[in-house]
Amino acid sequence: RKIWNIKKIPDLPQGTTREKVTFINLYRDNYKLYNMCAVLNISPKTYYKYRNKEDPDYYDYLIIKEIFDDSKGTYGYRRIVEGLLLKYGVVMNGKKVLRIMKKYNLMAEYIRKSKKKNKNERIEDNVKPNLLNRNFTTGALNKVWDTDVTYLIFKGTRAYLSTIIDLYDRHVVAYKISKHNDNKLVMDTLNEALDKEKDVHGLIIHSDQGFQYTSYEYKAICESNGIQISMSRKGTPIDDSPIESWHALLKKETLYNNNITSLQEYIQLVEEWILFYNTIRLKSKIKKKRKTYTKREK
Repeated sequence: RKIWNIKKIPDLPQGTTREKVTFINLYRDNYKLYNMCAVLNISPKTYYKYRNKEDPDYYDYLIIKEIFDDSKGTYGYRRIVEGLLLKYGVVMNGKKVLRIMKKYNLMAEYIRKSKKKNKNERIEDNVKPNLLNRNFTTGALNKVWDTDVTYLIFKGTRAYLSTIIDLYDRHVVAYKISKHNDNKLVMDTLNEALDKEKDVHGLIIHSDQGFQYTSYEYKAICESNGIQISMSRKGTPIDDSPIESWHALLKKETLYNNNITSLQEYIQLVEEWILFYNTIRLKSKIKKKRKTYTKREK
């Protein structure tokens, strides 16, 4: 696309090299690299130098996001500055908070609606190619993760389970359960996994093309941590069969194996089963087993 089209993008960064590199990562699939570098006044050599380095804003983003989530997604940057001071005793410049919120696409839902953005709309420009091509074997931990969201339904009431498993041993790296199938559910799951596993640079995370996985926040978190995004082809669940099979197994051994009386009981069974699966349950189909289990597996 022409340079003129790039200049029309709102909030073009004019600040640090890191901000420009993050911006290029977000729009890399939309525009030519050299055109973006020209508009942002950054050389391609500098972009490649900083592209895979850890983003120093990531940990500030985590505490900003916590204040944002505590406000039920309503606070702007000024109230988040105040919230950081009250909750953590952290003094952070308002301009810095605003910059990080823009960088990770954190904004109140009413602002999104005013910009005519549908929160559940898949962003086609952020759809990534399938890097696995149904090759679900890997030789070590933290090389390939598989993730998805599934329903937990009981008599018309429902919750949503977001899970990340490691394809090396099908271990559950992280999971979250919520009454809402939204971006927060997936981002919280991903952030929990990143909090547990520090050595993830170069890791591939595979998913379907759900709206959460094509969101700018998901893309920014992955790229800030050196994670490659892989996605199944549209309408092809077999491309994501390990996590699909895992969710089917979970439901078979919880919902269909117990006389459940409420959704809350179902959720409790799911949480107990995941602990059982990670620590005790025999995984006969998986050839590569660990000799011992650590706190990571609980």
